[in-house]
Amino acid sequence: MAELASKKWAKALIELTLEDETISKEEVLSEIRDVAETINSSEELSNVINNPSISTEEKQIVICKLFQERVKPIVYNFLFVLNLKKRMNIISEIADEFEKELEELNNIVRVDITSAIDLNDERKTDIRNRIAEKLHKNVKVSWGVDADIIAGLIFNINDTVIDNSIKHKLDKLSESIIRA
Repeated sequence: MAELASKKWAKALIELTLEDETISKEEVLSEIRDVAETINSSEELSNVINNPSISTEEKQIVICKLFQERVKPIVYNFLFVLNLKKRMNIISEIADEFEKELEELNNIVRVDITSAIDLNDERKTDIRNRIAEKLHKNVKVSWGVDADIIAGLIFNINDTVIDNSIKHKLDKLSESIIRA
């Protein structure tokens, strides 16, 4: 539920930024992250913002004092509406979803790659370039190492897993032998 709501809010914010070409989407993301970090780093502030017994008006005063001079008007107005709709508690998730929306706009895809051993930089660059070529997108890669996969690579692209590891192939072979 919160994930769906954060996607909706992030999409609305990205659409607002698209209406004005002078607004830097990257700066908006940075400011939203800064707001979320400020709230999450202070237990007292977090308790005020997330406490249902504190009125929306009182929360708005706090938000105004803390952020009105620190953030762009578009971000401040967004915070104002979030507070009115009692959604300030998902500001971190909105920032994450906004970043995903921004990456999609910029034709960027995130790929998590797991290998059995730590690959050298040349090999990593080669793999990243091949993926970018196949997907026709700019690729942001997060690398991981898991010796249990024996050899090969596991790719996670937008929650789609492509398991090209020896462990996976051995597991499949084992399953087919058991079924036979």
